Amino acid sequence: MNSEVGRDLGEQPIAKIMIQLGLKPNDLVSNSTEQITHKMVARAAKGRRLTPNIRQKILNALNKATGKRFEMKELFNY
Repeated sequence: MNSEVGRDLGEQPIAKIMIQLGLKPNDLVSNSTEQITHKMVARAAKGRRLTPNIRQKILNALNKATGKRFEMKELFNY
């Protein structure tokens, strides 16, 4: 039970950013040059703990989709 609490960190800032910019998970998946899935993006937004590698892939996809330069600390609060 404690491991569930450690993995579920609540909604992350990336979810708010995607809503503000009108982005759907598919926008990140289709803009990614690396292999990411819709499930990875959904987990990122919901606050499931992701590996640093997956977080970097999502950051790269968001930057490419928006043409902006976000930093990791802007997307995740863990």
